[in-house]
Amino acid sequence: MHALNVGVIVVYLVVVAWIGLRLSGRQRSTAEYFVGAGRMPWWTVCFSVVATETSVLTVISIPGGAYTDQGFGNVELAFGYIIGRTVVALALIPLYKRGGFVSAYEYLRQRFGRYLQGVAAVTFVITRLLAEGVRLFASAIPIKLLLSEFGVTLGYDVIIVTLTLLTVVYTHLGGIRAVIWTDVLQLGLYLLGALIAIGVLTGHVGAAGWSDALRHGKFRLFDTDFGLAHILTSSFALPTAIIGGALFTMASHGSDQLIVQRILATRSIRDSRRAMIASGVFVAVQFAAFSLVGALLWAYNGGRSPAQLGLSSADGLYPDFMLHGLPVVISGLLVAGILGAAMGSLSAALNSMANSTVADIVRGFARRPVSDAAMLRLGRGMTLVWAVLMALFAMGFSTTTGNVYLTALAIAGYTYGALLGAFLLGRLVRRANQFDAIVAFLATVIVMAFVVRVVAIEVTVAGTVTERGIAAQWLVPLGVAVTLVVGGVSSRFHPAPEPAPPPESVRAVV
Repeated sequence: MHALNVGVIVVYLVVVAWIGLRLSGRQRSTAEYFVGAGRMPWWTVCFSVVATETSVLTVISIPGGAYTDQGFGNVELAFGYIIGRTVVALALIPLYKRGGFVSAYEYLRQRFGRYLQGVAAVTFVITRLLAEGVRLFASAIPIKLLLSEFGVTLGYDVIIVTLTLLTVVYTHLGGIRAVIWTDVLQLGLYLLGALIAIGVLTGHVGAAGWSDALRHGKFRLFDTDFGLAHILTSSFALPTAIIGGALFTMASHGSDQLIVQRILATRSIRDSRRAMIASGVFVAVQFAAFSLVGALLWAYNGGRSPAQLGLSSADGLYPDFMLHGLPVVISGLLVAGILGAAMGSLSAALNSMANSTVADIVRGFARRPVSDAAMLRLGRGMTLVWAVLMALFAMGFSTTTGNVYLTALAIAGYTYGALLGAFLLGRLVRRANQFDAIVAFLATVIVMAFVVRVVAIEVTVAGTVTERGIAAQWLVPLGVAVTLVVGGVSSRFHPAPEPAPPPESVRAVV
């Protein structure tokens, strides 16, 4: 039985790499390598965006959250995401597409200058190295446990290296087209796994199980606790989920190259907007499916706690059901889907980091024009460099504690506000120049680092007073506010820039 499951996983990994290379075609330019020459169908880009933002921990933690006390709170979060993506689709995407950019940060060069573009790009690649390196290690934890159930004992380092090698093969050779098409395949697999789990669980618990889960609040959608401390510290408080979630998504999907790069691969502004907004709707559907798995698991297990089931946390509930509640081969296929989620987020990060390195740093600061062929070779090379660095970084966490993991993930909280703030500063404060923008950017990162690491709010949970950090969704508007205030104040200390002269043709007519 173990051999069959392991065989399914091995076949899946080989097939994914082969399909990625077959569908990618031959890359002859940086535009083809990084944005698919702007010819990718919008629906594939939509699915790639969803797969990019979905990690292994998302797949296993949403069912765990629904099982315990979150209910369908993640679907509530998705409503805010849809609003934020709609704003990005209407306000920012036209800037990128009409400018013919391959990187979001090329707009900052156009508006302010190359130095701010370089600061934003360096911030992005460092943030992505931290977040994705830790995510890669975190993905290896459940994968190690799942494989051990199949009789395969591997260390974290071996899993990390194997995932990285398999992913970098098609990412290095196939570019963004390979990344997008494999994302579609991997997204389909882990969602198929959720549907299979829902079907099997429904057969076990029947209508009575659904009714019991509903009665115990497992389908609760909205968190209507409007206490100020709760709103500021809980990601699932209604204002935080809707308003904060919308603002957070404006940063993550409007100023983070990881997502913007995929949107730039579409054929037109209309297709880009479709892909962006539809990805929010699809995330809501995905969250609902995984939340339903968690609610049905609660009925299946008779409401027993994870500890009573012999599990260390709620995150083990869905993997445990995969291994012990599903037939052989099916369980192997679902574990392959978990691997696919890890590979999807890794491939997206590698390609976007190589893209930003080449387009924003090398090309932006080159003293003489660099040929497109040289840039393509450099882009492929940087994909390998970032893969090695990310694997080494991930392996470095194998002897650390969860505190470092949380610290590394929190870095997005104090960089997203600065990134989105820089874009809004360029749009809203016309007299702001490059110096103002860089000062505001750096000041925001410093302020947000203090807020993330130091600021805590006292909340009362079940009669016990405890301290919590500010919810991640509120960090972005706070960071944007700091950027706009500092940049706006700084811009008052120099004369307003002279308006650009009209083109020669206009002057001739006048």
